[in-house]
Amino acid sequence: IPITRTERLLAAKKNFQSYDFCQNVTRLKQFSKQSGQKVLYRFGRTEVIENTLNPDFVRKFVLDFFFEEKQNLRFDVYNVDTRSSNISKHDFLGQTFCTLGEIIGSTGSRMERTLSGIPGKKCGNIIFTAEELSNCRDIATMQLCANKLDKKDFFGKSDPFLVFYRSNEDGTFTICHKTEVIKNTLNPVWQPFTIPVRALCNGDYDRTVKVDVFDWDRDGSHDFIGEFTTSYRELSRGQSQFNVYEVLNPKKKGKKKKYVNSGTVTLLSFKVESEYTFVDFIRGGYSLDHTKIKCVPNPSLISGNPAQPTSLHYMSPYQMNTYAMALKAVGEIIQDYDSDKLFPAYGFGAKLPPDGKISHVFPLNGNSEDPNCVAIEGVLEAYFQSLRTVQLYGPTNFAPVINQVARSAQDVTDGSQYFVLLMITDGVISDMVQTKEAVVNASALPMSIIIVGVGPAEFDAMEELDGDDVRVSSRGLWVICMGCCGK
Repeated sequence: IPITRTERLLAAKKNFQSYDFCQNVTRLKQFSKQSGQKVLYRFGRTEVIENTLNPDFVRKFVLDFFFEEKQNLRFDVYNVDTRSSNISKHDFLGQTFCTLGEIIGSTGSRMERTLSGIPGKKCGNIIFTAEELSNCRDIATMQLCANKLDKKDFFGKSDPFLVFYRSNEDGTFTICHKTEVIKNTLNPVWQPFTIPVRALCNGDYDRTVKVDVFDWDRDGSHDFIGEFTTSYRELSRGQSQFNVYEVLNPKKKGKKKKYVNSGTVTLLSFKVESEYTFVDFIRGGYSLDHTKIKCVPNPSLISGNPAQPTSLHYMSPYQMNTYAMALKAVGEIIQDYDSDKLFPAYGFGAKLPPDGKISHVFPLNGNSEDPNCVAIEGVLEAYFQSLRTVQLYGPTNFAPVINQVARSAQDVTDGSQYFVLLMITDGVISDMVQTKEAVVNASALPMSIIIVGVGPAEFDAMEELDGDDVRVSSRGLWVICMGCCGK
């Protein structure tokens, strides 16, 4: 049982020579390792911050802290040159190793480390801070606007955006949110945004929240317009005369006697909702209808002929193949939350007997009237049987099976069931446009999609679907919430 949950915050200080200057800096990749294991696994990535050698990352990482364990961490820093999610296609800038205990045990839980890994080069430094999270599970949604901001652009007005900081116990500030940039205006109206209350103030309603107003510049040297301070308690009052803030620039205030302000920022709306956990739903009487989807992809060089030992579908008498191991590993965990242990199991991308018709949604047990299998062992039996009767065939379309589960979820209107779609694939997605549309449409329904990638293929398409870096959208609509995607 973890002693506590900690949130780790990241910043990087780059002290490059002139030949190391880069136009798009840096993507930080964090790895973690459990005791007794030799292999690191990827835990998360920060966002990309362009045109800076000193990025201050907004994205945080939440970990369970075990005092009695040595929780090893590795941080890799990259310069992003392309939009590819494949980290090997970007320039490696350095790495460092530490433990979670070292960060927490440092003065003020703030630690600075030197990056290394490139012989003969100084790679810069990286700074970590950690803070124990409160149990606050509220989510705040707010919208702000500004009026009469200072003009910063020579040939235009300003391109303003807001940066929110929460105060730390040692009096320093940590970035927790950035708004979008509104181009060429002194009276911007920003889009509503959502932020966990613990990220804004860690559950301390009177903790100072500092907001900086900047004018965006393409080269990354954003111009400071001014700042103001508030608190969660003040913001929670909603739109009122108390939530109109003067934007002040200390340098201007010190130089000009007649200086009043650099504009004002007004809170237009503020609401708070509770974030319910998985356990809350279970306690509330929800039952999970786990819809197990067994992927049967096209006969590519990756998956291969099931009769060949090199195939990911090869049925060895001595051990499970890759697909079966993935299905068993994930399925045995989530099946505990299903009451009847009956799982509809399907495959897609195959020619079916007797006429060789191509199907993108077919029951693994061959029974279209009752595709249910008893427990995960039953799903595995149906999967192995299907490999003996169907011919693997492309293309590998995800959308049909997502839409089928979505229709089932849509039929449940009383909130009594939750659907989990487990998809196992070698990374190939032939209908990405249709799949994105299906995911967006399904995001408002009581269902989650778990995608597990197997084999040596590139998983760029799968990572695009997880929505970590770019929110999934289709036809101008955005996904409401995401499930998870793993490899």
